[in-house]
Amino acid sequence: MTQHSKRYDEALKTIDRQASYNPVDAIGKAKDMAKAKFDETVELHLRMGLDPRNSAQQVRGVALLPHGLGKTVRVLVFAQGEAVKIAETAGADYVGGEDLAKKIEGGWLEFDTAIATPDMMSKVGKLGKILGRKGLMPNPKAGTVVSAEDLPRTIEDARKGRVEFKLDRTAIIHVPVGKASFEADKLKENIYSVIDAILKAKPAAAKGQYIKSAFLTTTMGPGIKLDIKEVMAISVS
Repeated sequence: MTQHSKRYDEALKTIDRQASYNPVDAIGKAKDMAKAKFDETVELHLRMGLDPRNSAQQVRGVALLPHGLGKTVRVLVFAQGEAVKIAETAGADYVGGEDLAKKIEGGWLEFDTAIATPDMMSKVGKLGKILGRKGLMPNPKAGTVVSAEDLPRTIEDARKGRVEFKLDRTAIIHVPVGKASFEADKLKENIYSVIDAILKAKPAAAKGQYIKSAFLTTTMGPGIKLDIKEVMAISVS
């Protein structure tokens, strides 16, 4: 049986495990329960009505958080030729090709987002086992393999609070949506942007209920169940 901290058990007493909360109330409870000595991350967990073994029912994409993630995002760009200058001018923290690949193979992973131009993927591909495990592998579907012309916009989006979402092997999507210190309205707008992006990414092959359940949680806190009807009704467009 999993042992939880006294802080976790106390937080658990403040919520009704049988109830479903509207997003605004859930955000308030999440903020109240965040009592750790550090600024806890607020996460959205969605159980999807999809078969992760079915290639036609995969969900992957990106969402732009209006208020970011509350941290400095270190951007790495795999590029060569003129794209190097473009990436550097756009403010990428690290730009390179074979030199960066070798550094990463040696165990260096001091960055939060990796972007690549298409002509670099033959070199980046060999880093799949390393970057894939960390969720850092550039991927066209995630919008992180882009042309040199699109590098400035992609780098800027990463700085602002660009988050990726992907269906995992257990049919769940986990997405960070900000920090517990954020104002409630800012967390709400970030959450709505993520859910809106996931709803728009619904695959044509999806059958039945698309999002089966949704929970909001903090790094050290218990999950707060969201009212699925209100979640499904969300749209920021």
